[in-house]
Amino acid sequence: MPQSALRHEIAHLGHVELFTPAPEQSLEFFVNVLGLTENGTDGDSVYLRTWDDYEHHSLKLTAAATSGVGRTALRASSEEALNRRVLALEERGLGVGWADGDTGIGPTYVFRDPDGHELELYWETERYDPPEHLRPALKNQAQAYPGRGVGVRRLDHVNYLAQESEVNGQFICEALGGRVTEQIRLDTGVISGQWTHFAQKSYDIVYTNDWTGSNGRLHHIAFTADTRDDILRAADIALDSGVHIETGPHKHAIQQTFFLYLYEPGGNRVELCNPTARLVTAPDWEPVTWTEAERARGQAWGLKTIESFHTHGTPPVA
Repeated sequence: MPQSALRHEIAHLGHVELFTPAPEQSLEFFVNVLGLTENGTDGDSVYLRTWDDYEHHSLKLTAAATSGVGRTALRASSEEALNRRVLALEERGLGVGWADGDTGIGPTYVFRDPDGHELELYWETERYDPPEHLRPALKNQAQAYPGRGVGVRRLDHVNYLAQESEVNGQFICEALGGRVTEQIRLDTGVISGQWTHFAQKSYDIVYTNDWTGSNGRLHHIAFTADTRDDILRAADIALDSGVHIETGPHKHAIQQTFFLYLYEPGGNRVELCNPTARLVTAPDWEPVTWTEAERARGQAWGLKTIESFHTHGTPPVA
Protein backbone atom coordinates (compact mmCIF):
# COMPACT_ATOMS: atom_id res chain seq x y z
CA MET A 1 0.00 0.00 0.00
CA PRO A 2 1.49 3.42 -0.94
CA GLN A 3 2.55 5.58 2.02
CA SER A 4 0.04 8.28 1.06
CA ALA A 5 -2.78 5.74 1.28
CA LEU A 6 -1.79 4.83 4.83
CA ARG A 7 -2.30 8.29 6.25
CA HIS A 8 -5.90 7.77 7.27
CA GLU A 9 -5.59 4.27 8.72
CA ILE A 10 -5.35 5.69 12.28
CA ALA A 11 -8.10 8.14 13.21
CA HIS A 12 -6.70 9.60 16.44
CA LEU A 13 -5.10 9.08 19.82
CA GLY A 14 -7.75 7.47 21.99
CA HIS A 15 -6.49 7.36 25.58
CA VAL A 16 -3.35 6.85 27.64
CA GLU A 17 -2.72 4.76 30.74
CA LEU A 18 -0.61 6.45 33.41
CA PHE A 19 1.01 4.63 36.34
CA THR A 20 1.23 6.35 39.72
CA PRO A 21 2.67 5.33 43.10
CA ALA A 22 0.42 7.95 44.73
CA PRO A 23 -3.03 7.03 43.37
CA GLU A 24 -5.16 9.11 45.73
CA GLN A 25 -3.10 12.26 45.26
CA SER A 26 -2.87 11.74 41.50
CA LEU A 27 -6.63 11.29 41.27
CA GLU A 28 -7.12 14.51 43.24
CA PHE A 29 -4.82 16.30 40.78
CA PHE A 30 -6.57 15.10 37.64
CA VAL A 31 -10.08 15.66 38.98
CA ASN A 32 -9.77 18.90 40.94
CA VAL A 33 -6.76 20.62 39.38
CA LEU A 34 -7.18 19.64 35.72
CA GLY A 35 -10.95 19.17 35.89
CA LEU A 36 -11.36 15.63 34.51
CA THR A 37 -14.45 13.58 35.36
CA GLU A 38 -14.40 10.07 36.84
CA ASN A 39 -16.16 7.50 34.69
CA GLY A 40 -15.74 4.17 36.42
CA THR A 41 -13.11 1.94 37.98
CA ASP A 42 -11.54 -1.44 37.29
CA GLY A 43 -9.38 -2.98 40.02
CA ASP A 44 -6.52 -0.55 40.72
CA SER A 45 -7.48 1.70 37.80
CA VAL A 46 -9.75 4.74 37.56
CA TYR A 47 -11.15 5.90 34.21
CA LEU A 48 -11.15 9.66 33.69
CA ARG A 49 -12.42 11.80 30.86
CA THR A 50 -12.10 15.34 29.60
CA TRP A 51 -15.34 17.13 28.86
CA ASP A 52 -15.12 17.11 25.05
CA ASP A 53 -13.60 13.72 24.27
CA TYR A 54 -16.40 11.64 22.76
CA GLU A 55 -15.31 8.23 24.08
CA HIS A 56 -15.67 6.54 27.46
CA HIS A 57 -12.36 7.82 28.85
CA SER A 58 -9.29 9.87 27.97
CA LEU A 59 -7.01 8.68 30.78
CA LYS A 60 -6.67 5.41 32.66
CA LEU A 61 -4.97 6.11 35.99
CA THR A 62 -3.48 2.94 37.48
CA ALA A 63 -1.95 2.48 40.93
CA ALA A 64 1.55 0.98 40.60
CA ALA A 65 4.87 0.67 42.39
CA THR A 66 6.35 3.47 40.28
CA SER A 67 5.39 6.15 37.78
CA GLY A 68 5.41 5.89 34.00
CA VAL A 69 3.23 5.18 31.00
CA GLY A 70 1.18 2.04 30.49
CA ARG A 71 -0.68 1.25 27.31
CA THR A 72 -1.49 3.96 24.76
CA ALA A 73 -4.62 3.40 22.65
CA LEU A 74 -5.07 4.46 19.03
CA ARG A 75 -8.41 4.22 17.26
CA ALA A 76 -8.31 2.87 13.70
CA SER A 77 -10.41 4.57 11.05
CA SER A 78 -12.37 1.38 10.29
CA GLU A 79 -12.41 -2.30 11.05
CA GLU A 80 -10.70 -2.94 7.72
CA ALA A 81 -7.97 -0.41 8.56
CA LEU A 82 -7.48 -2.11 11.93
CA ASN A 83 -6.95 -5.49 10.28
CA ARG A 84 -4.54 -4.03 7.73
CA ARG A 85 -2.42 -2.41 10.46
CA VAL A 86 -2.41 -5.67 12.45
CA LEU A 87 -0.89 -7.46 9.46
CA ALA A 88 1.73 -4.72 9.11
CA LEU A 89 2.65 -4.99 12.79
CA GLU A 90 2.89 -8.76 12.66
CA GLU A 91 5.16 -8.54 9.62
CA ARG A 92 7.51 -6.37 11.69
CA GLY A 93 7.50 -8.81 14.60
CA LEU A 94 6.23 -6.20 17.05
CA GLY A 95 2.75 -7.57 17.67
CA VAL A 96 1.79 -8.95 21.07
CA GLY A 97 -1.67 -10.20 20.13
CA TRP A 98 -5.40 -9.65 20.46
CA ALA A 99 -6.94 -8.82 23.84
CA ASP A 100 -10.31 -7.93 25.27
CA GLY A 101 -10.60 -4.15 25.25
CA ASP A 102 -10.83 -1.99 28.33
CA THR A 103 -14.21 -0.67 29.44
CA GLY A 104 -15.66 1.35 26.58
CA ILE A 105 -13.78 -0.22 23.67
CA GLY A 106 -13.97 -3.47 21.73
CA PRO A 107 -11.26 -6.00 20.86
CA THR A 108 -7.79 -4.49 20.77
CA TYR A 109 -4.57 -5.52 19.12
CA VAL A 110 -1.63 -4.98 21.48
CA PHE A 111 1.83 -4.20 20.09
CA ARG A 112 5.07 -2.47 20.98
CA ASP A 113 7.10 0.20 19.24
CA PRO A 114 10.82 -0.48 18.67
CA ASP A 115 11.65 1.13 22.03
CA GLY A 116 9.27 -1.13 23.96
CA HIS A 117 6.36 1.22 24.69
CA GLU A 118 3.09 -0.71 24.72
CA LEU A 119 0.26 0.45 22.45
CA GLU A 120 -3.02 -0.95 21.21
CA LEU A 121 -5.26 -0.50 18.19
CA TYR A 122 -9.05 -0.75 18.28
CA TRP A 123 -12.09 0.13 16.19
CA GLU A 124 -15.23 -0.58 18.25
CA THR A 125 -15.92 2.12 20.82
CA GLU A 126 -18.60 3.31 23.19
CA ARG A 127 -19.66 6.92 22.79
CA TYR A 128 -20.05 8.68 26.12
CA ASP A 129 -23.62 9.04 27.34
CA PRO A 130 -23.54 11.59 30.16
CA PRO A 131 -25.76 11.33 33.21
CA GLU A 132 -28.39 14.01 33.52
CA HIS A 133 -26.29 16.33 35.70
CA LEU A 134 -23.49 16.27 33.08
CA ARG A 135 -25.71 16.53 30.00
CA PRO A 136 -24.67 19.53 27.86
CA ALA A 137 -27.06 22.14 26.56
CA LEU A 138 -25.57 21.76 23.08
CA LYS A 139 -26.10 18.32 21.54
CA ASN A 140 -22.79 18.49 19.60
CA GLN A 141 -20.78 18.58 22.84
CA ALA A 142 -19.82 15.36 24.64
CA GLN A 143 -20.37 16.56 28.21
CA ALA A 144 -21.28 19.71 30.10
CA TYR A 145 -18.32 21.92 30.96
CA PRO A 146 -17.40 20.90 34.52
CA GLY A 147 -16.39 24.37 35.76
CA ARG A 148 -13.75 22.77 37.96
CA GLY A 149 -10.03 23.45 38.03
CA VAL A 150 -8.41 24.13 34.66
CA GLY A 151 -11.23 22.40 32.79
CA VAL A 152 -9.05 20.80 30.08
CA ARG A 153 -10.98 20.08 26.93
CA ARG A 154 -9.36 16.94 25.49
CA LEU A 155 -6.34 14.68 25.48
CA ASP A 156 -3.85 16.11 23.00
CA HIS A 157 -0.67 14.04 22.60
CA VAL A 158 1.85 11.74 24.23
CA ASN A 159 5.62 12.32 24.21
CA TYR A 160 7.74 9.20 24.67
CA LEU A 161 11.40 9.02 25.60
CA ALA A 162 13.31 6.57 23.40
CA GLN A 163 16.84 5.41 22.69
CA GLU A 164 16.46 6.40 19.04
CA SER A 165 13.71 8.82 18.08
CA GLU A 166 14.21 8.39 14.36
CA VAL A 167 13.78 4.60 14.45
CA ASN A 168 10.52 4.94 16.36
CA GLY A 169 9.24 7.81 14.24
CA GLN A 170 9.93 5.75 11.13
CA PHE A 171 7.95 2.90 12.67
CA ILE A 172 4.95 5.19 13.28
CA CYS A 173 5.08 6.30 9.65
CA GLU A 174 5.67 2.95 7.99
CA ALA A 175 3.54 0.66 10.17
CA LEU A 176 0.72 3.01 11.17
CA GLY A 177 0.62 5.62 8.40
CA GLY A 178 1.80 8.60 10.44
CA ARG A 179 3.89 11.45 9.11
CA VAL A 180 6.74 13.48 10.59
CA THR A 181 5.81 17.15 10.81
CA GLU A 182 8.84 18.54 12.67
CA GLN A 183 12.14 17.20 13.99
CA ILE A 184 15.46 18.15 15.60
CA ARG A 185 18.76 17.23 13.93
CA LEU A 186 21.91 17.56 16.05
CA ASP A 187 25.26 18.62 14.61
CA THR A 188 26.27 14.94 14.64
CA GLY A 189 23.41 14.17 12.26
CA VAL A 190 21.43 12.35 14.94
CA ILE A 191 17.68 13.04 14.98
CA SER A 192 17.03 13.78 18.66
CA GLY A 193 13.28 14.35 18.41
CA GLN A 194 10.42 13.72 15.99
CA TRP A 195 6.81 14.94 16.05
CA THR A 196 4.41 12.65 14.17
CA HIS A 197 0.73 12.96 13.29
CA PHE A 198 -2.08 10.89 11.79
CA ALA A 199 -4.63 13.45 10.58
CA GLN A 200 -4.54 17.26 10.31
CA LYS A 201 -3.57 18.05 13.91
CA SER A 202 0.17 18.63 13.67
CA TYR A 203 1.26 16.05 16.24
CA ASP A 204 -0.14 13.08 18.14
CA ILE A 205 2.89 10.98 19.12
CA VAL A 206 6.31 12.48 19.83
CA TYR A 207 9.65 10.77 20.42
CA THR A 208 12.62 12.46 22.06
CA ASN A 209 15.95 10.81 22.78
CA ASP A 210 16.38 9.54 26.33
CA TRP A 211 19.68 10.84 27.66
CA THR A 212 19.85 7.92 30.12
CA GLY A 213 19.83 5.37 27.29
CA SER A 214 16.79 3.67 28.84
CA ASN A 215 13.83 2.12 27.03
CA GLY A 216 10.07 2.55 27.32
CA ARG A 217 9.92 5.72 29.40
CA LEU A 218 7.58 8.71 29.29
CA HIS A 219 8.44 12.36 28.82
CA HIS A 220 4.89 13.70 29.20
CA ILE A 221 1.24 13.49 28.28
CA ALA A 222 -0.61 16.63 27.23
CA PHE A 223 -4.12 18.03 27.54
CA THR A 224 -5.65 20.89 25.59
CA ALA A 225 -7.08 23.99 27.21
CA ASP A 226 -9.44 26.28 25.28
CA THR A 227 -7.39 29.47 25.41
CA ARG A 228 -4.01 30.90 26.34
CA ASP A 229 -5.73 32.57 29.27
CA ASP A 230 -6.65 29.11 30.53
CA ILE A 231 -2.95 28.22 30.56
CA LEU A 232 -2.15 31.35 32.56
CA ARG A 233 -5.00 30.58 34.96
CA ALA A 234 -3.73 27.00 35.25
CA ALA A 235 -0.41 28.33 36.54
CA ASP A 236 -2.24 30.18 39.32
CA ILE A 237 -4.34 27.11 40.13
CA ALA A 238 -1.19 24.98 40.29
CA LEU A 239 0.48 27.55 42.55
CA ASP A 240 -2.48 27.62 44.93
CA SER A 241 -2.72 23.81 44.89
CA GLY A 242 0.94 23.19 45.67
CA VAL A 243 1.55 21.55 42.29
CA HIS A 244 5.13 21.72 41.00
CA ILE A 245 5.49 23.98 37.96
CA GLU A 246 8.49 22.83 35.94
CA THR A 247 8.50 25.52 33.23
CA GLY A 248 6.19 28.02 31.52
CA PRO A 249 3.77 29.49 30.78
CA HIS A 250 5.57 30.21 27.50
CA LYS A 251 5.55 29.38 23.80
CA HIS A 252 7.43 26.57 22.05
CA ALA A 253 9.29 27.33 18.85
CA ILE A 254 8.62 23.79 17.63
CA GLN A 255 4.91 23.50 16.75
CA GLN A 256 4.30 27.01 18.27
CA THR A 257 2.38 25.59 21.23
CA PHE A 258 1.65 27.81 24.24
CA PHE A 259 2.55 25.60 27.20
CA LEU A 260 2.74 24.92 30.92
CA TYR A 261 4.51 21.86 32.36
CA LEU A 262 3.50 20.41 35.73
CA TYR A 263 4.46 17.32 37.73
CA GLU A 264 1.43 15.40 38.95
CA PRO A 265 1.84 13.87 42.46
CA GLY A 266 2.93 10.49 41.11
CA GLY A 267 5.92 12.13 39.41
CA ASN A 268 4.70 12.10 35.80
CA ARG A 269 5.12 15.25 33.72
CA VAL A 270 1.89 16.73 32.35
CA GLU A 271 1.69 19.46 29.73
CA LEU A 272 -1.21 21.87 29.36
CA CYS A 273 -1.25 23.36 25.89
CA ASN A 274 -3.04 25.74 23.56
CA PRO A 275 -3.61 25.71 20.69
CA THR A 276 -4.07 21.99 20.27
CA ALA A 277 -1.18 21.98 17.84
CA ARG A 278 -1.38 23.62 14.44
CA LEU A 279 -3.28 22.16 11.50
CA VAL A 280 -1.19 20.67 8.72
CA THR A 281 -3.42 20.64 5.66
CA ALA A 282 -0.77 20.24 2.94
CA PRO A 283 -0.90 16.68 1.54
CA ASP A 284 2.76 17.03 0.48
CA TRP A 285 4.06 18.46 3.76
CA GLU A 286 7.83 18.20 4.22
CA PRO A 287 9.21 17.85 7.78
CA VAL A 288 10.48 21.08 9.33
CA THR A 289 13.97 20.38 10.65
CA TRP A 290 15.46 22.39 13.53
CA THR A 291 19.21 22.56 14.02
CA GLU A 292 21.12 22.22 17.27
CA ALA A 293 22.03 25.93 17.12
CA GLU A 294 18.40 26.91 16.61
CA ARG A 295 17.30 24.83 19.58
CA ALA A 296 20.06 26.35 21.74
CA ARG A 297 18.31 29.72 21.43
CA GLY A 298 15.56 28.38 23.66
CA GLN A 299 11.83 28.64 23.23
CA ALA A 300 10.00 30.99 20.87
CA TRP A 301 10.40 34.11 23.01
CA GLY A 302 13.84 33.26 24.35
CA LEU A 303 13.07 31.23 27.47
CA LYS A 304 15.90 28.74 27.87
CA THR A 305 14.91 25.09 28.06
CA ILE A 306 15.12 24.05 31.71
CA GLU A 307 17.69 21.32 32.48
CA SER A 308 15.12 18.95 33.99
CA PHE A 309 13.34 18.89 30.62
CA HIS A 310 16.25 16.75 29.37
CA THR A 311 16.74 14.65 32.49
CA HIS A 312 13.31 14.00 34.07
CA GLY A 313 11.31 11.07 32.77
CA THR A 314 9.18 8.30 34.23
CA PRO A 315 9.70 5.77 35.57
CA PRO A 316 12.82 7.29 37.20
CA VAL A 317 16.18 5.64 36.62
CA ALA A 318 19.08 5.45 39.02
